Amino acid sequence: MNYRTLRNMLFCFPTETSHHLSLQAISLAHQLKLTPLIAREVPSAPVNVMGLDFPNPVGLAAGLDKDAKAIDGLGSLGFGFLEVGTVTPRPQPGNPRPRLFRIPSRRAIINRMGFNNEGVDAMCKRIRRAGYTGILGINIGKNAVTPVENALDDYELCLRKVYKLASYIVVNISSPNTPGLRNLQHEAELAALLEGLKKCHATLVDKHEKYVPLVVKIAPDMEDSEARQVAAQLMQFEIDGVIVSNTTVSRDNIAGEVHSSETGGLSGEPVRDQSNHILSLVADEVKGKMAIIGVGGIMSGADAAEKIRLGADLVQLYTGFIYEGPDLIFDSVQAITASQRAPGSE
Repeated sequence: MNYRTLRNMLFCFPTETSHHLSLQAISLAHQLKLTPLIAREVPSAPVNVMGLDFPNPVGLAAGLDKDAKAIDGLGSLGFGFLEVGTVTPRPQPGNPRPRLFRIPSRRAIINRMGFNNEGVDAMCKRIRRAGYTGILGINIGKNAVTPVENALDDYELCLRKVYKLASYIVVNISSPNTPGLRNLQHEAELAALLEGLKKCHATLVDKHEKYVPLVVKIAPDMEDSEARQVAAQLMQFEIDGVIVSNTTVSRDNIAGEVHSSETGGLSGEPVRDQSNHILSLVADEVKGKMAIIGVGGIMSGADAAEKIRLGADLVQLYTGFIYEGPDLIFDSVQAITASQRAPGSE
């Protein structure tokens, strides 16, 4: 059975149900050693970023496997790295259902999940039991009940809990589905957060004698000057990397489509240009001195290669992976490799 047939079957179920069924199917395929039937072998394309050796530059974005329930299966599909989460200090149910909506005509998804997860302790226990040995990013956030002014407490707690298990750690300050979270991108709030995180990080480096890169995930819904300001601050506080970008709250590109009036973050094809614009601004600001992970609207190998051309060191898939399946991993690695070999490429 090819992925398109399987996808069409899964799309018959409610969106969130099909999401869970997909993860279960991937895990089962891995356990039964059936992964070669659904995923091609991805060519090696090693790259060193943030001091980490990635087997290829194409990863899975956070959000698909929030609780690290399927990392063994997902890791067998050819991704160069996985990112799990967003995870919070305490378990929380997220927002009321329905909260996940497909827009197939635009290859897009709207979600207002609200950091639903089983909590950091449950995730850590699951990661310790897993067999996955590849590069693992852990994306951390604050609980919805935690006031924004106390957000640092939640991030520090998660940072301490996941530090020994993570290859890199992502501070998510850009989800539109946790009230007030994006305020942490404002200059004063961001400075206070980064200062606190760096102090906590330094103590963990000393304690564990291990340096785990710290990355910040930002939104695409910013003015040019705001994007440059955020990038400059990340550089100032010596953050190791930035993920560009999270979902958008804009509906300009899907006006009139089914579900276009639903609140939440929009991902997939309609966010590509907006995300790429912010990516290019950040790349111009950091000038190669900080790692950039490009995510948002990658629906083809050409889309992945374009993010690398604009300045990303790595890319991540999410909505494109849902619509196109594991072939998108292969296509993205192949396109990036081909573009880097092309005449005139650096």
